[in-house]
Amino acid sequence: MSLRSEEINRKLLHGLAVAMPAGIFYGPDLLQVSQGMASVVIGGLFGLALLIEILRFRSTLIGALFRKWFGSMLRVNESRSLTGATYVMGGSFLCSLIALQGGLAPAAAFLALTLFILGDAVAALVGKGIGRIRIGGKTLEGALGCFTLCALLACLVFPRLQDFPDAWTMPALLLISALVAILELFPIRLGRWSLNDNLYVPVCVTFITLALQS
Repeated sequence: MSLRSEEINRKLLHGLAVAMPAGIFYGPDLLQVSQGMASVVIGGLFGLALLIEILRFRSTLIGALFRKWFGSMLRVNESRSLTGATYVMGGSFLCSLIALQGGLAPAAAFLALTLFILGDAVAALVGKGIGRIRIGGKTLEGALGCFTLCALLACLVFPRLQDFPDAWTMPALLLISALVAILELFPIRLGRWSLNDNLYVPVCVTFITLALQS
């Protein structure tokens, strides 16, 4: 497997999506709005992304402009289907809805979504850069890179973030990190259809994170 500059640019753009989990957790206090309003904003961004996707398929002009700006970062299957970025926004929107439960839900969504976004990016970069042991369409090296980053963030960075609750033990945080890596490595398939991990992994990990609170 080889690592191209287009893949690096794709994952750097992908990494900017951490603004959404940060918005779920810190947005309401910083902007003095309700958790529901934060969800509305993220839902609006997801709706805008879907609109752009529809227009690029139905409008020759919009399609040409989209390919000009983002074509080098698109994977082969994304020329005929939704992009990974749109699925990330969809997953973020679903996590923002879970955060409406209150309590530790916003923190769980923030943790799970951030770990997935950054862990998924590292898995792709490591896998394409040095990956040798193939597991399906991915690599063991990528999964280990994903777990390592997630574990470092969950155990060393998140506990030091302002206002982040001390609600998860070290073993729980390591388990959450492992789950992100495992779910990213083994996509869920329904017959011939493979679900997009950007959509369901952060949601599943958010629920599991809530279940593992101490």
